[in-house]
Amino acid sequence: MINQLSINPKQEKEKIVDFLKKTFKEQKITKVILGLSGGVDSTVVLYLFKEVLPLNNIFVVQMDYNSRKKTNIDLKGVNVVDISIKNIVDQFKVKDSINKIRLGNIMTRVRMIILFDLAKQLNAMVCGTENKSEKLLGYFTRFGDAASDIEPISHLYKTQIYQLAKYLKVPEQIVNQSPTAGLWDGQTDEGELGFTYSEADQVLHLYFDKKKKLEEIIKLGFKNSDKIIKRSLNNQFKLKTPYHL
Repeated sequence: MINQLSINPKQEKEKIVDFLKKTFKEQKITKVILGLSGGVDSTVVLYLFKEVLPLNNIFVVQMDYNSRKKTNIDLKGVNVVDISIKNIVDQFKVKDSINKIRLGNIMTRVRMIILFDLAKQLNAMVCGTENKSEKLLGYFTRFGDAASDIEPISHLYKTQIYQLAKYLKVPEQIVNQSPTAGLWDGQTDEGELGFTYSEADQVLHLYFDKKKKLEEIIKLGFKNSDKIIKRSLNNQFKLKTPYHL
C-alpha cells in the first residue's frame, strides 16, 4: 500500500515556525525551555526554535539518569543545562521494590518538575516534544513527558518527523538511531511496543483519520493492526483524564 503520510517538509517547517512565533508573541514570552533527550523529536524541535528565537533565549536541558552517548547536535549559541536525575530517582528505588515501568514514569515526571521550575525562574515556556503516534498509542506518561506549555510537533506522526528531520539537516546519527526514551538499558520504543512506527503510523492514520474499520485495515496486510488499535483504545483514558463534571 502507498504510504499516505508524505509531507512537504518545507511547508511544514514554515507552518510550525509561524505558529511558534505567533504564540510566543501573543504570550509576551521570549524564552523557551526544552528537554533535549538526543532523540529525533527533541532535536527537530530544537532546530525549529533556532528559526524562532534568539539563540541565547533557548535553554536546552539534558536530564540523564545514565550517562549518554555523545552526539553531534549543533548546540552552538544556545544555553545548555546538564542535570543528573539519578540521585532523585534512586530515592524511590530504595523505598520500594519498584518495577522498571514505574521507575520510567518517575523519571519523566522528575524531568518535568525540573523543566517547569526553570521556566518559572526564567519566565519561559516549557516546550513539549510529543508526536501524534505517541499520543494516539498512549505512549507517554501523564504529567510527565506529556506536560508542556506548547507542542509544536504533536500533529505529526513519527514517520513524518523523520521527513522533517532530514529536511532540517538533523545529524544522520540522530535520524538513524532506534527511538528510545532512555529509561533503562536497551530500552527502545519499538521493542517495547512490539511493532514499528512505520506500520503503526499507517494503521493509526487509516483508523483515526480515514475512519476505516479494523477489518478493512487488516485486509490491507498490516499484520499488527489488531495489536496497534487495541493498545490505542486501551490507552484512550489518558486523553480523557482527569474526569470532571
